[in-house]
Formats: sequence, structure tokens, C-alpha cells
Amino acid sequence: MNRTILITGATSGFGQACARKFAASGNRLIITGRRKERLEDLRQELQGSVEVLPLAFDVRDRDAVFAAINEIPPSWRKIDILINNAGLALGKDYVDEASLEDWETMIDTNLKGFLYVTKAVLPFIIASGSGHIINLGSVAGKEIYEKGNVYCGTKAAVDAISHSMRIDLLRHGIKVTAIHPGAADTEFSTVRFHGDEDQAKKTYKGFTPLSADDVADTIHYCASLPPHVCINDLVMTCTAQADAIYFFKQG
Repeated sequence: MNRTILITGATSGFGQACARKFAASGNRLIITGRRKERLEDLRQELQGSVEVLPLAFDVRDRDAVFAAINEIPPSWRKIDILINNAGLALGKDYVDEASLEDWETMIDTNLKGFLYVTKAVLPFIIASGSGHIINLGSVAGKEIYEKGNVYCGTKAAVDAISHSMRIDLLRHGIKVTAIHPGAADTEFSTVRFHGDEDQAKKTYKGFTPLSADDVADTIHYCASLPPHVCINDLVMTCTAQADAIYFFKQG
């Protein structure tokens, strides 16, 4: 397809799966993430079939975000698609027992980092005369659940900002899509429970969750529609999940 796709959080989960999916259809990739070694491994994996530009930075660091984006070589500056994937959940605690540090990290990553990257990349997308921004939300932004508090709040904000962004960018002909996945078996739960693998595994016990590839396939589909068609808002779950709260688990 010969488009240039910028993917945040490309070192694992949905972001890494998106990189592989879009590379397989012939797109050039700008992959970003905090873990430089993982970015380099992914670059080496994909470089044979497509061009790959790795940018190592933490989305929470405003100066680092703008420095990295502003230093993108001229030949890479026609960015067709931005996939705002970087995000995380930390902790699952009652609001009176939760960690302030966890709250701040989620706000700085899921909200401020998402906005920093979008603000930095938008001039390149606007200059191209068209484009597509795909934001990763969550079912947690659609229905609030016990002990979800700040994570749910950040994803509800992504939902609202995506809607506002869609309105504001109409005049530039830029598509904006928000994708809201349900339970997906990635590093998400391991990170949420601060590396407790046993607790993370319990999250998916009794049902088959989404995979990172499932979500990447859906994102790729949304990005492959005709220029006059935009999927604005899409909630996706596994068959055993109805929304952010209701599951049917066996065993």
C-alpha cells in the first residue's frame, strides 16, 4: 500500500501486532516505544520486507516526544496513519486504597502522552492533505467497573477526545477512529498487577480472550476502507464478554 504508519507502543501487544500486520501489506513503519532493544529487534524482523524507522522515547516525556517527532527525516514526514496505542493500566484497587503513583503514571501515559504524540504528529498529517488517526481506547471507557477508577477515567477521556478530534479535524479531511477492545491476552494484565503472573492469568481463566492479532486485524481493516468511509467508534470483545462488566466463564 506504500503508506507511512506511525505506531506508538510498538514494542509489545497491540502495537507490535499492528507493526507486523501493516508491514505484511507493504506499508512503511515508524515504530516508537520506551524499550530501545525491543524496537531494534522489531526493526530487524521487519526491515527485509519494508522500511522501518525506530524512534525510542517515552510518551510521558513531552520534550522527548516533540524532539523525536521533529527530527523525523524529511523523506518520512508524509505520515498517513497515526496509531495511538501506547497505554497501560496499573493496579486494580478501591479508590481509597489505590496508589497515587499508579494514578499519575496512567494519566501521564494514557492521556498526556496520547495528546503529546497527536499534537506533535498532526502537522505532518495535515500537510499530507488527508490521513487517519486511530486511538486505542477500552471497554473500560464505556462502562465503569469496581476498582477501575482512574484507568476507566483515562479511557473515557480518550473516547471523548477522539470524538472532539473527529469534529475538529473534519476541515482537514482527516479520519479519526477510536477502537475499544475488551479483555485481550497481552502484557496488559501482567503490567496491571505489577508483574504478578499468577494474578494476570486469573484474568483470562474460563474463557478465550481477544489476542493482539485480533485487534491488529480490526485496526488494519478500519485503515483499509475507501477514502470516503470512516469507522468512527468501534467496541470489540471476545464472544464470552458482553461489555466491561459481564462475562460468561466456564470451569
